[in-house]
Amino acid sequence: MQDFLNLTVNTIKNISVWSVLDILVVAFIFYKGYMLIKETRAEQLLKGIILIVALIPISYVLRLNMLYVILSKTITIGVLTIVIIFQPEIRRALEHLGRTAFDDIHPIQDKEELGKVINEIVNAVESLSKSKTGALIAIEQSTGLGEVIQTGTKIDGIVSSAILENIFVVNTPLHDGATIIRENRITASGCVLPLTGNGEINKKLGTRHRAGIGISEVSDAIIVIVSEETGTISLAINGRLTRNYDKEKLRTVLTKVIESKQNRRVKTAGERVKTWIKKLAKGNK
Repeated sequence: MQDFLNLTVNTIKNISVWSVLDILVVAFIFYKGYMLIKETRAEQLLKGIILIVALIPISYVLRLNMLYVILSKTITIGVLTIVIIFQPEIRRALEHLGRTAFDDIHPIQDKEELGKVINEIVNAVESLSKSKTGALIAIEQSTGLGEVIQTGTKIDGIVSSAILENIFVVNTPLHDGATIIRENRITASGCVLPLTGNGEINKKLGTRHRAGIGISEVSDAIIVIVSEETGTISLAINGRLTRNYDKEKLRTVLTKVIESKQNRRVKTAGERVKTWIKKLAKGNK
């Protein structure tokens, strides 16, 4: 016991600030990694991997040679298998990291102009909801939706409730698909969105809602959905769907979410400018 205490004390004495920082960084990475896979298929896989890793030393100590060999080989081959099977989750995680690191590359919109755009969207959605006309509108944020835009018909028109309502009129060429809004422009309509692979969502939700959730899982776009059957207004953000919005609630949430992203980009950009100024000042000394 004394030897153990001495070893513990010596270890604590030898810990430097950099060692503590190293531990904190690694812990943060593991925490963020877990949050990315939480409530996904990858979470169950992680539990299985932990179980296998725990069984390997146990089987070695108990001299269960066959079990030890099987588990060891499973870990070796498993890495490649994980990359292949969980490619969508890995891609989503990397895209999330990319959004976090570079979410200030898009221009900042004027608040008055942003308010007008939101107002036009809300008025159109309210009208579509009353007439039970299905609609799917994706409002681009930091993550570019260029690949999605290529699947539809380019419009490049101002955001207006009249245009949005006409786009989604049943049996018109562009109604069956998503309309993409970039800044203050309707960029394209009739776009094809990726469907969600989440098997836990309500089975009653149709393709329109699944597509809205799907694109929100791989981007930070805000998706407005109007149900063709009930006229219910829904929002999909970061892979989560919330329903039963009215006009005022929709306007409030859109304004709050978009402005919070804008403010974060302004803050990040401001901090970078300050850093550049400091570097220039040091260089001129």
